[in-house]
Amino acid sequence: MNESVSLMDALIAGVLLGTMFFGGLWWTVRQGVSAKRPALWFLGSLLLRTGIVLAGFYFVAGGHWERLLLCLLGFVIAHFTVTRLTGPPVGHHNSPAKEAGHAS
Repeated sequence: MNESVSLMDALIAGVLLGTMFFGGLWWTVRQGVSAKRPALWFLGSLLLRTGIVLAGFYFVAGGHWERLLLCLLGFVIAHFTVTRLTGPPVGHHNSPAKEAGHAS
């Protein structure tokens, strides 16, 4: 019982880490495109998000590969969830772009 609770906690921690990582990426892109120094935004965000996630994986795993694997699974689940919730930008269509007419 105690081991299954630990594994479930690892999965939940992975979802939280993934939500923070990909939600932070979404927020960074929205802020960075209009910033005066976008490279600083993107680099700073990358370093901060990656550092938090790596430290989180390290502490959640605690030397157990099963917990690390479930944490990674939760991270991937969060990726799909955040991607689905944020969706494509307004005015973005999934249809292929029309090519300009050229003389053949």
